[in-house]
Parts: sequence; C-alpha cells; structure tokens
Amino acid sequence: MANNSQSTLQPADPEEAKAVSVNREEIAVLLDPRGHIAEQFRGLRNSIHTLNPDGASHTLVVTSALPKEGKTVATVNLACALAELSGVEVLVVDADLHGPEVESYFSLPRRQGLTEVLSGRLDIDRAVRQTSVDGVSILGAGELPANPSELLASDRMRSLLNRLRQRFSYVILDTPQAMTVSDASLLGAMADGILLVVRMNSTPRNFVEQTHNTLEALGGNILGTCLTGAVEVDTSKA
Repeated sequence: MANNSQSTLQPADPEEAKAVSVNREEIAVLLDPRGHIAEQFRGLRNSIHTLNPDGASHTLVVTSALPKEGKTVATVNLACALAELSGVEVLVVDADLHGPEVESYFSLPRRQGLTEVLSGRLDIDRAVRQTSVDGVSILGAGELPANPSELLASDRMRSLLNRLRQRFSYVILDTPQAMTVSDASLLGAMADGILLVVRMNSTPRNFVEQTHNTLEALGGNILGTCLTGAVEVDTSKA
C-alpha cells in the first residue's frame, strides 16, 4: 500500500469524465435500459426514494458480506437509476480503500480522490468529477492508504458527508465487504441507510445474517438487500 503522506496519482480534471461514455455491459440501466435487470434496479430505486418522502439529501452505504457479490455493479446501476428522476443529483463515492473499482465502471482512469480529501491534501472541488451520465458524479478512492479505517472513522469523514449532503440528492458509498473489513460498519453508522448486496446461490445464509446483525449492532440502518446473480425467467413460453 502507498504511504499516506503522498500520492502517486494525479489530480483529476473536473471536466475529463464528461466526454467518456460508459461502456461496461454490467451497467444495465445504461446499456440495456429496457431490459429486465434495468427495471429491477428502477424498482430498487423507487423503494429507496419512497423511504425519502421529504426529498431530503440522503447518504447510502452499499456493502456485501463477501467479495465478488456485485456491490460495485449494484452501486453504479442504482446511481444511474436514481439520476433518471427529475432534479436528482447523485454522487458515487468509492469508499473501498482496499480494492476500488468505481472509476473502472465509468471507463475512467484512477485519480486522486477520497484519501487525499480526507488527508487534507486535495480540495473536494478538485476531487469530484461529473460523468457523462446526466446527474451522476463520482469521487474516486484515490491512493490506497496504510490506514483506511482510521481515515474513514475520522471527524473529517463526517464533515465531508455533511458537505456532500448539501450538494447532492443522494450520496452512495461503495464500501468493502463487511465480513472481513470494518469500514462498512464505520460508514454505515454515519450514513442514513445501508443496502446489503447478496449474490444468489453463492452467499451462505449465515454470513448474510451475521453481517446484517453486525451492521445493525454498530448503529447502521439496513434498508434492505439487493439480490444479484438471479436468472431471468422467460415467461413468454408459460
């Protein structure tokens, strides 16, 4: 891991992401907007939006019990679905300071981001990039620090979330798996809600229950689960 006193990454040009189209097929809301998966994410969006009838800015942590369950794919699809709503501005924060992937799903290079902001070396305006998706901006992870939990549990992180609430309708934080890394629990206690991603026929039930209980015990508000890896049933032949 990199030393937290410096960054080998470059600061982002706030305009650079606007011209880069998202081409990852996993982002169904954009690449297959009329498809079954896209509609499922819109249903999830509607459920989350319904929980926010006053229209106040909300922060949402997305995590999973184990790695490779599709949490980043779910994060990006949900962000794109939320941004379809009139007047909604969404920020995706890559708070996975162990294995960040958000920028890759937007076909963007890694730049300085959350680590540098929390370390006081980069202003938030230089770190947030508006993407080519209307209403969706991102804050990448930045350099991988030696002390992710220390940074994420800091007063700077709480202050940053409060600042971001003033600028965006939804702030969605993509976090590491909660079974083996404490970061999701730390951020979940600060956020308005937690979405737990579960891969169908993959995640052991007891791991899901243990993760759910741990997140709640540490002050998190679990809004529900997002099931990934489900097979679409062809009802046209029924």
